[in-house]
Amino acid sequence: MNDVEQQPQGSAEEMTSALFINMVIQQTNMALMFLGQVPHPETGERVRDLNAARMFIDQLEMLESKTKGNLDKREQGLLKQSLTALRMAFVEAANQESAPAAKKEPAGSAAAAPSGAAAPEGATSAGVEPAGTTEDAESRKKFSKKY
Repeated sequence: MNDVEQQPQGSAEEMTSALFINMVIQQTNMALMFLGQVPHPETGERVRDLNAARMFIDQLEMLESKTKGNLDKREQGLLKQSLTALRMAFVEAANQESAPAAKKEPAGSAAAAPSGAAAPEGATSAGVEPAGTTEDAESRKKFSKKY
C-alpha cells in the first residue's frame, strides 16, 4: 500500500480544521519554548527570548482577529485557551526577568536607609526602636503584587 491510501479521508473542511489546529499548536509550542516553559527540542536546554515569544503570541492574536466569526467552537476555543495561557506565561517570564533587577535594588535602598534611619535617631537614643526597619520593608516587598 502506498501512503495516500493509508491517510484518513475526510472532507476538505475537516482537513482545513485539522491544519488550523495543528498550526495553532505549533505556534503555541514555539512561544512556550521561547518563554522557557518547554525545552528546546534539539538541545534540551530551556531558552528565554521574550521578543521571539512575543512574535508568536502576536501571530496568534492576528489569527484570532482575522478569523473572527469563521471558526468552529473547537477551533475558537483552542485559540482562545492558547492565547490566555501564553499571555499568562509571558507575564510570568517578564516578571522573572525583572526580579533579578529588583534584587539588586535592596543594595541601593540600603544606601538610602541610613538617611531614613537618621531621622528617628533621637527616638533610638531614648531607648525606643524605630518603627520601620529594613526587615519590615523587605517583608512588605515580598508580598506586594503587581497587576
